[in-house]
Amino acid sequence: MTGSPIVALHGVAKRYGTVEAVRDVSLSAAAGECVALVGHNGAGKTTLMKLMLGLLHPTRGSVRVLGSDPDAGAFAVRRRIGFLPETIAFNPALTATEMLRFYARLKREPMRVVAPLLDRVGLAAAADRRIGTYSKGMRQRLGLAQALLGEPALLLLDEPTTGLDPALRGQLYGLIRDLVRGGATVLISTHALGELEGVADRVVILDRGVVLADGSLGALRRLARLPIRVRVKVAGAQAEAPAWLRESGEAFNGHHFDLTCTPAGKMALLRRAVESGAAIDDIEVAEPTLDDLYAHFLRAGDAR
Repeated sequence: MTGSPIVALHGVAKRYGTVEAVRDVSLSAAAGECVALVGHNGAGKTTLMKLMLGLLHPTRGSVRVLGSDPDAGAFAVRRRIGFLPETIAFNPALTATEMLRFYARLKREPMRVVAPLLDRVGLAAAADRRIGTYSKGMRQRLGLAQALLGEPALLLLDEPTTGLDPALRGQLYGLIRDLVRGGATVLISTHALGELEGVADRVVILDRGVVLADGSLGALRRLARLPIRVRVKVAGAQAEAPAWLRESGEAFNGHHFDLTCTPAGKMALLRRAVESGAAIDDIEVAEPTLDDLYAHFLRAGDAR
């Protein structure tokens, strides 16, 4: 990815009286990149998004979005940003079509985009129903449709899967992958860490307004150096397993052994298992999950 970043924050702080919600945050996001902001409530995720939208002004530092200061309020920049807030409030008396047409007029988009957008988020059949009859998940999908108006270059999603069932969450993340492949920049704030694997190019871990870690899942795993879990299934009884496995693994369930290894030692362990031939029936390798990494970096932050 080349060119200027779509989002660039340098030494950003935001204070509310005596409370510093964001402290010395520097991060960037390039075109065609999906970045996840993860952290507990109060970590600073929503504050950062509001700074990118120009809804808040930093106490210190600089914020640039699409090359401009979002606080300046330039319409040409703002119309290229899509935003899905955590809490959505639509007029319950309007239909989805009427509501999306209203937002289309605000963004100066043609009315012909409304129906295809509602179809894209799975609301075509309910397009002319009043929003007051919608479920929470349907309102969330309508919020996503308004965020996608104008094919934004930057899409900010604050807890986007709230109220969505597993099938709809999968559709949402499939849509995000399509947008990123098309060159859009997507920033996601979420508590559902397991959903981000395979979606986010980078993860920014925040705690009390401070960036604890920033990198790809692979880079965070290398940095954390957490143990890898390996489950080995033996072909016969546990007593017939190779001696090295009985000595180094924890036996359970009659035919299995659980082991751990360092990232550097993973290949050596797998080669040893393969060399055992028919004695080994199956091997499962579990890398540290994003939940594991998140807990690790929080502990490391508390220890500072």
